Amino acid sequence: MPLLRDYIAEHERVLNYGGAAVRALDSGERDRARECLAAMDNELRSHWRGEENGLFAVMASDDLFAEHIAPLVREHRELAALLDSVDLDVPRDQDSVRQAVFDLYAHIAKEEDGLFPASLTALDGTQWDAAMTAWQEAHPGSAMIGGAGPGG
Repeated sequence: MPLLRDYIAEHERVLNYGGAAVRALDSGERDRARECLAAMDNELRSHWRGEENGLFAVMASDDLFAEHIAPLVREHRELAALLDSVDLDVPRDQDSVRQAVFDLYAHIAKEEDGLFPASLTALDGTQWDAAMTAWQEAHPGSAMIGGAGPGG
C-alpha cells in the first residue's frame, strides 16, 4: 500500500533525525542537534497532519481502533509540545530529547506493527482514498514514493 510505505519512510527519516540529534547532544554539538530537531519537527508536522486527518480519522470510526488511536494522537501532541519548548542549553531538556527519541521507537512500533497491518484488512477503497487525500493535503506539491506526482 503506497500510503503505508510513505508513512514508514517518514518514520525512518524522523528516527534518523532524532538519532542524529541525540548523537550531536552526546558529543556536545548543540547547534547540530538543533538543526536535526528542526528537521525532525518539520517532517513530523506534515506526517502527523496526514496521519491524523487521514488514516487515523477513517480508522477511528471503528471503536476498536479509536481506543488505540487516541493515545497515539496524545503522544503526537506531547512530542510537539516538547519540540516547541525545548532549550538544548538546559541539561534536563537534553535528557527530555533523549527520552523522547527513545519513546518514539515504541510509538512507531505501535503504528507499524499494529495499526498499519490492521488497516490493510479493515479499510475499504473509499476509506483508503480519503486517507491518501489527507496525506496529499498534508504534503502539498509532493508525490508519494514512486507516485505520479501532484494531480496524477
